[in-house]
Amino acid sequence: MGKIIIAGIGPGSKEDITPAVLEAVQQADCIVGYKYYFQFVEPYVREGCECIDTGMKKERERAEQAFLLAEKGKNVVVISSGDAGLYGMAPLIYEMCKERQSYIEIETLPGISAFQKAASLLGAPIGHDMCIISLSDLMTPWEVIERRIKAAADGDFVTAIYNPKSHGRYWQLYRLIELFLKVRSADTPVGYVRQ
Repeated sequence: MGKIIIAGIGPGSKEDITPAVLEAVQQADCIVGYKYYFQFVEPYVREGCECIDTGMKKERERAEQAFLLAEKGKNVVVISSGDAGLYGMAPLIYEMCKERQSYIEIETLPGISAFQKAASLLGAPIGHDMCIISLSDLMTPWEVIERRIKAAADGDFVTAIYNPKSHGRYWQLYRLIELFLKVRSADTPVGYVRQ
């Protein structure tokens, strides 16, 4: 029986990919991931490794593909940007393992998350208690997200925001700002890091 390794490839530069992830990629029989992420691991993929890329919002299909390959005895690496456990593929694969009542061995290799990289570029804003909130309501109802925003603001947490805006989702960031300004000073520092 094969194995699934869920690997966080970091925030987008080869310097930020951990040696453990590079080793897993180099030893993989198959790599499954969102097509955009393959550019970061391509130089490390060994000859003969099957690379299966999918489009955006195809996480469930990627996870199913990984199980099918591992059930055929393949050593499968599923790549996720940042850390695979933070808004990445790890939670979905563990859930699917339970749903399928699978005995496939699963290992998660951590990666440097985008919030960590962003913080390093901004100085040291996460040197104490902090939280991370995604504004994407694709898998979490907005009411739950808003409750979390209020708790973060009330708790005076340094707050990292993922998925602040998209083409179809624009008002949520303005709502977050509105909620924070009810309890936080308007001169609270804000950092914006992209790519």
